[in-house]
Amino acid sequence: MNALCLGLAGVIWAQLPLAEFTLAWNHSVEKIRWEEDWQVETAGLLLREARVRGSGAGMEIPEDAVLRHGSWHYRPQLPALQPLRLGRSSAPAAGDYQLCTDTGCHPLADWLGAPDPQQPVVELWSCSAPVG
Repeated sequence: MNALCLGLAGVIWAQLPLAEFTLAWNHSVEKIRWEEDWQVETAGLLLREARVRGSGAGMEIPEDAVLRHGSWHYRPQLPALQPLRLGRSSAPAAGDYQLCTDTGCHPLADWLGAPDPQQPVVELWSCSAPVG
């Protein structure tokens, strides 16, 4: 069974038994929520759909996006990523990423601790869930 690993350079800091998740954050300048739905596959993380509630600096809406329930929905055409690299900022204005599952949304800090300026990057990748 696949799981979601969080860490850096192959070192696992946290492992979550997930088949899918939503990665969410607020744009640091525009304060607009962005959400991406990911599938955990053996080959890596596959981006299924993305949503953004508006446009702004660095947030151009793709031409094929459809407005539904106040968000622009679209399907990026990307290969599976292994790993997905995220920059985390300790600046209060930036906020932390949220990892959303069927049990709700939680900041990455719940598993990794607060963003650290000495370690500004985290990687997410597909890994094997431990048996047992």
